[in-house]
Amino acid sequence: MTGSNLFKPLRLPNGTVIPNRIAKAAMEENLANEAHAPGEALIKLYQRWAQGGAGLIITGNVMVDRHALTGPAGVVLEDDRNLAKFKLWADACRSHGAQAWMQINHPGRQLLASMGQPARGPSAVAVDIPGLSKAFVLPRALEEQEIEELIERYAQAAVLAERAGFTGVEIHAAHGYLFSQFLSPLTNRRDDRWGGSLENRAQILLKTIDAIRQRVAPIFCVAVKLNSADFQRGGFDAADAARVVEMLNTKAVDLVELSGGSYESPAMQGQTRDGSSLAREAYFLEFAEKIGEIARMPLMVTGGVRRKEVAERVVSGSVSMVGLATALAIEPALPRQWMAGRDVRVEPIVVRWKNKTLASLAVASVIKKQLGLLSQGKRTNPGTSPLMALIGNQLKARRQAKSYRQWIDQAR
Repeated sequence: MTGSNLFKPLRLPNGTVIPNRIAKAAMEENLANEAHAPGEALIKLYQRWAQGGAGLIITGNVMVDRHALTGPAGVVLEDDRNLAKFKLWADACRSHGAQAWMQINHPGRQLLASMGQPARGPSAVAVDIPGLSKAFVLPRALEEQEIEELIERYAQAAVLAERAGFTGVEIHAAHGYLFSQFLSPLTNRRDDRWGGSLENRAQILLKTIDAIRQRVAPIFCVAVKLNSADFQRGGFDAADAARVVEMLNTKAVDLVELSGGSYESPAMQGQTRDGSSLAREAYFLEFAEKIGEIARMPLMVTGGVRRKEVAERVVSGSVSMVGLATALAIEPALPRQWMAGRDVRVEPIVVRWKNKTLASLAVASVIKKQLGLLSQGKRTNPGTSPLMALIGNQLKARRQAKSYRQWIDQAR
């Protein structure tokens, strides 16, 4: 047992205790069953992570609206129809003593055209990725009543997560998804009470926290994933993030996870559109240390951590938890190995293609390949060809999107 903070328990504002400072951060698995619920593959994957020793397990994003998925084969939670499956998922996450939080999300304008659904966002601002813009649906601006309905959907998902046995939810307000779009002046051009000033742009997030808190037990955790910045000129920046954290200080928020970027500027993978460079590991630590001076709740940093000494450095100051994503996709037992004193490290997945967007997609495809292997009880193979992984993932996504469209049609 090491004397570092990494393996000390963390008590959250609501009294919940996380057994250590390592979290399995959210990744998009695209492993839902044909009913878009957690199936055998997803449950087996989370069993691997639970055995791996992380103190907190945060699920990949669970969608609050079946018509708005971040990608094919995503998990949807709108009602109690598949609650038995969600209970099995929560049991798997908690089977070795970890806290288990469900990340709840809506893509907003970041909706793939292949899904065959209309996109909605704060404003009618299209996703702009050179060479890939046609891959996304042009969104229309949400009406006020629809915003209120969305807040209700998040609250309903949280209530159902609690009933299933999860110990908390994390509201995704980062990575260019719906709440992140409301926070950014680039994507929120509204002139009503949901737009304009940062206070107005943050209303959907703040009202969602209130709606959830009113309907779950005090011991049920409510966390927020927030961008430290969008890394796009004129977008949501570090000063905005600090002001939003000050707003969150007035709410019953148990933890804020800091990340960064969006589909247009994938800083969560260490790449940005505005030309700023990110450190190779713990990308967002510098931002988090500054925000740590004002945050009244514990902070967590996710982004590129693969080595024990870096994880220890993250939690040595004002940051309470370190989130691992890619590292746990490759080596799910990393926390347990570190706890045993083994200095195991995970090598980064690097794709040096000229086209940064395709390179980013290839990295994501290699990671998804590892998740698929883990879900089948197999060993990971991070040395897999990025090109083959990308092609394989695109073909699989096409099949999954077709199956999703059929599911939506049947539901009608």
